[in-house]
Amino acid sequence: MITGSIVTEEEIVARLLYRDGLMLVIDKPAGIAVHKGPKASQEGKSLEDYFPALRFGLPRAPALAHRLDRDTSGCLVLGRHRKALAELGRLFKTGRVGKTYWAIVEGGPSQDEGRIDVPLGRKDATRGWWMKHDPAGQLAATTWRVLGRALEDLTSENITWLALEPHTGRTHQLRVHCAVMGWPIVGDSIYGSAPRTGGPGLHLHAREVVVPLYKNRPPVAVSAPVPLQMQERLRACGWQGEVYQLLD
Repeated sequence: MITGSIVTEEEIVARLLYRDGLMLVIDKPAGIAVHKGPKASQEGKSLEDYFPALRFGLPRAPALAHRLDRDTSGCLVLGRHRKALAELGRLFKTGRVGKTYWAIVEGGPSQDEGRIDVPLGRKDATRGWWMKHDPAGQLAATTWRVLGRALEDLTSENITWLALEPHTGRTHQLRVHCAVMGWPIVGDSIYGSAPRTGGPGLHLHAREVVVPLYKNRPPVAVSAPVPLQMQERLRACGWQGEVYQLLD
């Protein structure tokens, strides 16, 4: 389900959260792939197709410094030229970029915070990028913290609002880790209980990135506003809402 499809270049410019000479951060909508996959002719436009609108006077369009899943929303970092992209790639690869995701999960942990160390591997050759817990797989680590729990007078659902911080960058890491722990992310039709179609949409949002891009300046911290599809359940967990103003 595409919950925030982009149909014009003006709309992607309106999703700009941060801009300087080296990088951009945009608010990626859920439901659109960041780049074309192997079935490009069947998938329609990807987010990359709109990047020429973000040149802002430079000769080349920006490029992806990292990835977000099709159904994940929030902060997406772009490098504005090759040198910047190389530096951003180094920062992401060495784990120096802080990433915080907000998720609404089914059920939830009994503790208030913790760490998940569960290695991940490919599910099988027929399932594309689907992953699973694999003791012989790649190391994967996530820390989590409870930000709120469902208030009984606001919802009949047993749900929890988590802040998730991945310390490795494995495919579908947060989704698999939450599912392995017994509290899959709401709307996850692969690792959770959501139907393949007609479900609530994946409740996973790249809330903040903190990028130490400049040697003599504080890290650049950027937050993305909460998407509409997550707001009802977040409020049920105690979220009070917020007001954001995007760059002109």
